[in-house]
Amino acid sequence: MDELITRAQSGDRAASEQLVTENSGLIWSIARRYFGRGAEPDDLYQLGCVGFLKAIAGFDTSYGTQFSTYAVPKIAGEIRRFLRDDGAVKVSRSIKERAVAIKQTRDRLTGELGREPSISELSEVLDLSPEEIASAETATSCAESIQRESGDEGFTLEDVLATTGEEERILERLALKEALSKLTERERLVIDLRYFHGLTQQRVAAVIGVSQVQVSRIEKKALLTLKNYL
Repeated sequence: MDELITRAQSGDRAASEQLVTENSGLIWSIARRYFGRGAEPDDLYQLGCVGFLKAIAGFDTSYGTQFSTYAVPKIAGEIRRFLRDDGAVKVSRSIKERAVAIKQTRDRLTGELGREPSISELSEVLDLSPEEIASAETATSCAESIQRESGDEGFTLEDVLATTGEEERILERLALKEALSKLTERERLVIDLRYFHGLTQQRVAAVIGVSQVQVSRIEKKALLTLKNYL
């Protein structure tokens, strides 16, 4: 790959196109993270390709870092920049209306049942699939910041990420991904729903079918595992 990158950096268009083709799976995997945010999938992929080409231009083959390690944040950054500059996250009117209906039904059922309704209960009342409910809620909610404190110790996900140079941040984030793989399936799910989809502990409890106290314990244990691993 280094030879192709060197050729591409020298202006060899065929080499650039070959690199894009061979790494289209990687580009799509990053683009999929931003589906449902107001841009068409093909547009997100094209933006990812722009970021990928920028990564080729800026990559130093002598640095010792894998190209994918360098390219991933470049691809994601190009997509995020577009979404931010183009009016941040856009959500269609139908999704917004669905989210409002879900919230109203959730509030009503909470009053009637004396507890937060489960996803299956909402699904039955609204005649929507659990996936449609989750999609509408996550599309219209603000993702919870990694700076949010959690647990008695008050540390955050940001605590496990470096704040030094760009390469160090990239490597630390990849290390975080590796650390997440060390968690149990339930711990990963809780961290994903809490920190990457912005759900409250009570909402997470309803999704996975446990109490809020259990969610709190699972989250605290998972964060401690991440902190200790990193």
